Amino acid sequence: MTDSDTDAGVSLPDTVAMVIPAREKDLGGFMVRRVLPYARRRMVGPWIFFDHMGPADFAPGLGVNVRPHPHINLATVTYLFKGNILHRDSLGTRGVISPGDINLMVAGKGIVHSEREEDEAKTRTRHLDGLQLWLALPEADEEIDPAFYHYDAAEIPSFDDGQAHVRVMMGEAFGLRSPVKTYAQTLYVEAKLKLRAELQAPMGVEERAIYVCDGELGVDGLILKTYEMAVLTPGALVRLTAISGPVHFVIVGGEKLSERHIYWNFVSSRPERIEQAKADWKAQTFPKVPGDDQEFIPLPE
Repeated sequence: MTDSDTDAGVSLPDTVAMVIPAREKDLGGFMVRRVLPYARRRMVGPWIFFDHMGPADFAPGLGVNVRPHPHINLATVTYLFKGNILHRDSLGTRGVISPGDINLMVAGKGIVHSEREEDEAKTRTRHLDGLQLWLALPEADEEIDPAFYHYDAAEIPSFDDGQAHVRVMMGEAFGLRSPVKTYAQTLYVEAKLKLRAELQAPMGVEERAIYVCDGELGVDGLILKTYEMAVLTPGALVRLTAISGPVHFVIVGGEKLSERHIYWNFVSSRPERIEQAKADWKAQTFPKVPGDDQEFIPLPE
């Protein structure tokens, strides 16, 4: 029995390398469930950060209010199941992120952004549920110019056979190819299964993991509960089953990248680059966010 088997409290099938539980974290007014990075598993493919935002209900006057903060050498991917977030960044981008859309913000050599809500939205009760993930950029792309890409929900390819509804948000799976820009080989799939429906986890990428957003998922005999991630054994043929009712989950993965260092919102293959970013943020030499330049999150000490 491995360390990960002991942590999970059950013996894992050969097709599952590790189970990672989400840990709750307060982001200043609302809770997220953080899955990656984990002590013994920092990345799955190029994915180095995985937060489940919510599910959360906000009373009037309360809600998402993340002040401007910087990123380097990564790309953020924001995907909402419910609710809306107002995104603004130092490129001048201003837009409302809505359910089903894919929003890819490429930090490259440096970007600053904020995540808030429109004033009108704060006057009523709201519900928020979604995922925010970070992709480590390949070493050759770490210092590219920052960019922002928005893809409407209608652009994301999907299929529904009456038992399974699947959206291929990034990469290629189930004969579908997403238009969302990638830098390394990347996989990001959302799936909903009805009771007793089955789906085979897509192959063709070096590393894969399954995260359950809601419900329980059978993974080759393992019961994966809500807010748990199963890291799959490379090359394993894995059957996924809705065993106790409808289940909602995502599949992430891709090619394995070289080691990355992470500090706060900074990710890089070079520790000295992170030290430079820390100094730049302290000195406030990063670009400002137009229309949201009066506040910022200080560098944690």
